[in-house]
Amino acid sequence: MAESMTGDKAESGDISLEAVVKLFIDLSKARSQSQKAHLLKASFAQASAGDVKYIVKILTGDLRIGSKESLVEEAISRAFSRSVDAVRRANLLRGDIGETLRLASRDSLALATVRLFHPLGFMLASPVDTAEELFAEAESPALLVEQKYDGIRTQVHKNTTGKVKIFSRTRDEVTEFPELYSPFAALTGELILDGEILAWRDARPLPFTELQKRLGRKRIDLWMAHDIPVKFVGFDLLFANGELLLDVPLAERRRRLEEVLFGAPGAIRLSSATSCQTAQEVEQEFEASLAAGHEGIVAKSPASPYTPGRRGLAWLKLKLPYATLDVVVTAAEYGHGKRYKVLSDVTFAVRDGDRLMNIGKAYSGLTDAEISQNTDFFLNTTIEDQGFRRMVEPKLVLEVAFNNIQRSRRHESGFALRFPRIVRIRRDKPVSGIDTLARVEELFARQTQLHQSGAEK
Repeated sequence: MAESMTGDKAESGDISLEAVVKLFIDLSKARSQSQKAHLLKASFAQASAGDVKYIVKILTGDLRIGSKESLVEEAISRAFSRSVDAVRRANLLRGDIGETLRLASRDSLALATVRLFHPLGFMLASPVDTAEELFAEAESPALLVEQKYDGIRTQVHKNTTGKVKIFSRTRDEVTEFPELYSPFAALTGELILDGEILAWRDARPLPFTELQKRLGRKRIDLWMAHDIPVKFVGFDLLFANGELLLDVPLAERRRRLEEVLFGAPGAIRLSSATSCQTAQEVEQEFEASLAAGHEGIVAKSPASPYTPGRRGLAWLKLKLPYATLDVVVTAAEYGHGKRYKVLSDVTFAVRDGDRLMNIGKAYSGLTDAEISQNTDFFLNTTIEDQGFRRMVEPKLVLEVAFNNIQRSRRHESGFALRFPRIVRIRRDKPVSGIDTLARVEELFARQTQLHQSGAEK
């Protein structure tokens, strides 16, 4: 279990996923705390340190990395001979892998219903590089094109009494924007909204670097809220007044969202959306989006359902024409010169299935304050202390830019990024959402084609 869940070599005493499922069944049947303690002690004695960590995470409801949670879903499916789709659907709706296990044990997965204030997964968009490629990949001949925002993807839950909670893509609660609670509370009914929080002044969005100044703060004073005002831009409706809308086509979800947000307070706005049928129309929307201060467009199939946690062809994104990848830090090293006391040089990886594959190393792009904060984080998440270098838990997601990709024997991925630099820290993105080795291979192949065509000219 440890090797598949963490990507590291398992320590002695591995325990299977099926054994973990059995442990949860036995715990649910235990009549006393002493019996539960005995069961846990016996299981921990057979498990590796990595296994124990994830058993505890499941028990406490803190299993947040989607690729790892999916393994537990598959184990539940096998253990109780239930459909894996039914298990995943129940876990999606309940937001609690432990409760999903109990439903499966009672053959009650069909009884799972959505619960407000338990975040659902987010639907993701696949990247493309040209407007023509949008129509080559898309599932629909006509596309609903929206601006792609450079903010924080959020899911808002609101009930009839006006209680409001905001969740990030990692399904953690966001509390840095208290001025949005009252506008959300003023909306009618029970709702789950999908959208983006942006730093916004007058008629234009502010750069993400401005919004980033508000992140991680436990208290937001009036001056901070005044200097960096925010708006929520809604682009999807997942739940309304007892009805789950995930299987409803996007065009209908959009129509109902327009009704919900009609007359909404000024801090809440509806995303723009334009129907496009040609690459030329898409390019016009792309240029307009960049001119408005956004980072590109998202093109969506009007007939598409909402598929949480999946990156398919129903949603496609076109961004600025320079290469970036979302990666996760796997190791950190002490720097040189004035940085000799801080862990400023980071090695990062992309995903290949459930494994993390290193692809580069960067040390530029972050402020001294960010490096200092990251150093504390790395010291607290160290897996192996190698003196000048520390292997760390893969938790910190970065967006890195680079000039090109080259073949490399140095990294297990087989590739290395040339001249990588850190664009920003992506605290809003889970590790399950980082780019894949397949994406790197795709970019490398396209780069090779461009070089060949350039040489021919």
